[in-house]
Amino acid sequence: MIPAPLARLLGHTRGRLLAGALVLTALTGVAPHLAVTGQRVEALVVIDITGSMNTRDERLDGKPASRLDKAKAVLRGLAASLPCGSRLGLGLFAERRTFLLFEPIETCADFAALDGALANLDWRMGWEGDSRVAAGLFRAIGLAGDLGSDLVFVTDGHEAPPLPARGGPAFEGKPGAVRGLIVGAGGHTPSPIPRYDDRGREIGFYGAEDVPHENRFGPPPPDADKREGYNPRNAPFGAAAAPGQEHLSSVRETYLRGLAAETGLAYAPLDAPGGLAGPLTAAATPRTRPVRLDLRPVLGGTALAALLVLFGLLPWHVRLRETVSRLGHGA
Repeated sequence: MIPAPLARLLGHTRGRLLAGALVLTALTGVAPHLAVTGQRVEALVVIDITGSMNTRDERLDGKPASRLDKAKAVLRGLAASLPCGSRLGLGLFAERRTFLLFEPIETCADFAALDGALANLDWRMGWEGDSRVAAGLFRAIGLAGDLGSDLVFVTDGHEAPPLPARGGPAFEGKPGAVRGLIVGAGGHTPSPIPRYDDRGREIGFYGAEDVPHENRFGPPPPDADKREGYNPRNAPFGAAAAPGQEHLSSVRETYLRGLAAETGLAYAPLDAPGGLAGPLTAAATPRTRPVRLDLRPVLGGTALAALLVLFGLLPWHVRLRETVSRLGHGA
C-alpha cells in the first residue's frame, strides 16, 4: 500500500514528473545494453595531404578554407553520423604511397580517438612533394583489400608531375573487388596553390615557372614534331619548356570519375548534400552486425526532459495563468 504522503505527491503532475525523473535516473545505472542487428559500414579512409590540398577554394563555416581542412571537417561529420557498430580506419596519401595510421575502429566506442586523429591531420606529415594520385589510389585499394574493408579515398585528383603522354598507370586489380568511394575535393575554378618554406611558413603561391607543365618521361606526344626546336634524337619534346597551368589547381572530377570507373569504386564530391554517409552507405559492402545499443543516453535524456518540464515549463505556465487572471479581473 502506498503511504498517504506519497500518494498525494503522485496525485499531482509535479509529483509524477519528479518521481519519473528519479526512476529514470536510477535506471541509467542498471540498464542493460540492448542487442540489435543492422547494416553497418567498415571502411579505410585515406586522405591526400599533398601540396595542392592546401588550396583554399573550399568553404567552412562560411569562410574560405583549404581542401584539407574541409576534408577533415566532412570526415569528422561522417564518423559522427554513422550508426554505432560502423568502423573507420585512417591512412595518408603522399607521393605515390599510402601510409596506414590505424586499422578500422568502432565509430562510437572509439569516437574520441578517431575524431582527434582526423582533427590533427596536417600537410606537414607528408614525406615527399610529388602527387601521383592514380598510383596512390591503387595502393590504397590493395591496403583496404588486405584489411577486408571498403575504401574512402579523398583527393583533388591533381597529378604532380603531370601524367606522361601515354597516360597513367593501369589498374592491375579486379574492378569492384574493393568497394567504396573516391571523394573529389576542391572547386572547379583553377586557384593558386600556397607555397611554404622549409620551416612550414607560407611565403606566397606557386608560379608558372615553379612547376613542370609536362611529363617528359617516356615517348613524346604525337604532335611533338610540330614543336619549335624538335629533334627526334636530341629534343624529342621540342627545345622550349611547355606552357601550362599546373601551378593552378582545381578538382579533376572527370579524371577521378574515370579512375572510379576503372577500379569499380563510386564517386562523390566532398560537399555532397547531406554529407558522405549516404553515398558511402550506398557504395559500401553490405555488412550485418550485432550491435550493443546503450539505453543510458535515452533514459538520461528523458529524465532531463521531465525535469525541464517540472522546473521550467510548469512554473512558466502557472505565472501565465495568474497574469491572465489578473488582467481579467482588472477588466
